[in-house]
Amino acid sequence: MSTDSINLPPVHSGKVRDIFDAGNGRLLMIASDRISAFDVVMNEPVPDKGRVLTAMSAFWFETLADVLPSHLISTDVADLPPEAQVNGVAGRAMLCHRAEMLPIECIVRGYISGSAWREYRSQGTMHGQTLPAGLQESDKLPEPMFTPSTKAESGHDENISYDQAVELVGADRAEQAREASLELYRRASEAAAKKGIIIADTKFEMGLVNRTLVVADEVLTPDSSRFWPVDGWKPGATPPSYDKQPVRDYLTTLDWDKQYPPPPLPDDVVATSAARYVSAYEIITGRNFSDWPG
Repeated sequence: MSTDSINLPPVHSGKVRDIFDAGNGRLLMIASDRISAFDVVMNEPVPDKGRVLTAMSAFWFETLADVLPSHLISTDVADLPPEAQVNGVAGRAMLCHRAEMLPIECIVRGYISGSAWREYRSQGTMHGQTLPAGLQESDKLPEPMFTPSTKAESGHDENISYDQAVELVGADRAEQAREASLELYRRASEAAAKKGIIIADTKFEMGLVNRTLVVADEVLTPDSSRFWPVDGWKPGATPPSYDKQPVRDYLTTLDWDKQYPPPPLPDDVVATSAARYVSAYEIITGRNFSDWPG
């Protein structure tokens, strides 16, 4: 959908979300169907992706509220400012408290993959922490680990050590964020495992609302997490994932320098990605996506 018809002051437009000032210390976040790979936004949207991200975030915000409150006020169009009650926002909108965001990404890894695997393979460490020898790609770690990163305005975030996180946010806040992140991950991964899905790793955004730490932005979605099918996982290989993996896989077959402009995506790649997002939501929540607004 286009957000041009929303008559509120724009705050930020990211790779996926458009954010508006909703007044009275509130923000309106609209999740689009835009999809990025290798930090480049593709020209083709993935149908209903924004609705899936919103629906799944709302599910986890509610499910994990006893671990850490969230910034979410409502996903109901009737609760939005009148200027935002326009066609297309249903199922994509989150009215939220404006939070003072921590300048770190709160990442928890239960399995070794992605940038963590690349670091381990070359140095035997993960975010500077020494790991046991002999781990394979996608191996389960001895215990989940908090591995923060910086937030980049553009390009890749930078992995940092816990001590560097302390320097950025202070010892008390870093410890609070670490403990909350680990508990959020533990609760979510146990729940997902019962549905046949491994949450290999995930990224939390945290901030302060009235001096209280909250989880914000999106939470435990296919965009912020690696979801693997339990029956498709084995150490030593990259399991299939419930996200934009079909897009990444297709792009790696091309002679593309991973810079703008992106190459066009075939219809079947877009459709396969869309189906994976919906599957992730339905399997984890046990709900029918067709029942979600929009």
